[in-house]
Amino acid sequence: PINSILQMLYSVPSKPVQAFGLTFKNPVGLAAGYDKDGITVRGLSALGFGHIEVGTVTPRPQAGNPKPRVFRLVEDKAVINRMGFPGRGAKKVEMSLSRSLPAGLRGALKGRRDNLPANGEIASTASQSRNDTIIGVNLGKNKDTPLEEAASDYISLMRNFTLLADYLAINISSPNTVGLRRLQGREMLENLLSEIANERRTSHIARPILVKLAPDLTDEELDDALGAILDTGMDGIIATNTTIARPELASKHREETGGLSGSPLLVQSEAMLEKIVKRVDGRVPIVSVGGIMSPEDAKRRLGMGAALVQVYTGLIYRGPGFVKEIVNNL
Repeated sequence: PINSILQMLYSVPSKPVQAFGLTFKNPVGLAAGYDKDGITVRGLSALGFGHIEVGTVTPRPQAGNPKPRVFRLVEDKAVINRMGFPGRGAKKVEMSLSRSLPAGLRGALKGRRDNLPANGEIASTASQSRNDTIIGVNLGKNKDTPLEEAASDYISLMRNFTLLADYLAINISSPNTVGLRRLQGREMLENLLSEIANERRTSHIARPILVKLAPDLTDEELDDALGAILDTGMDGIIATNTTIARPELASKHREETGGLSGSPLLVQSEAMLEKIVKRVDGRVPIVSVGGIMSPEDAKRRLGMGAALVQVYTGLIYRGPGFVKEIVNNL
């Protein structure tokens, strides 16, 4: 009943978008980090999102960084977080996403997992019964997994979620897991994505795979990362994660360590989008996220060449009607 009320309050017109071989009912998504464990997918989908990205999920449960670890910079319309991928682990998230499906579909999924067909021709099931909202799962490595063994974490997560997600996102750009951003370097990223691509080739079911990048890359680092993404056949780019940069801020929390999001990220994220659009030249779609605080911001990103946009901090400051505001403005 509550979901029905939410749908009535926040219903948005259909503005379909094709990307990564999927049909999104509108171009506005919820960025990873809001629903880390996939426990509120059905409620969130009632707010009108075209897609919801669950996670970041790690193979094993972990507590994340010590509290306090989230700071609201009200004067700056910003947030600093140093969460460190806290979560209940892949098995619990898998259960949460399964529970958001009707019983009959859960049973069908279990049967498919136990006896996968050789040809791999399985229709996407994740968005069914969730108001046709596309579901992505954002994947990360555990804190104590060495960088050299990171691929094993990402591959195990692919196996967990290939039947429950419409797409998968590889998170190598959070500033809050020590060393993680080193995976964006050409050699490490190429090795990691090659192993991921090989797993997808040899598995029964393929899903689009996107790679999430940091806004703090130099031009040379960006060229290396994009080269690895394109050369290994990944399906898209999410630009960008939070920033470790500190533009001029008014809040007393401005010196806190962690990733900065919200209004101060707008210029940096747009600059990164512009560079990526130019370098990628239409070869893969781009999801733009970071500093989208108004419907005009979202519309501008789409006009700059993003296929989709994602919001998080903007939702915190604008409230649950933000998706409706954006879509009505397109």
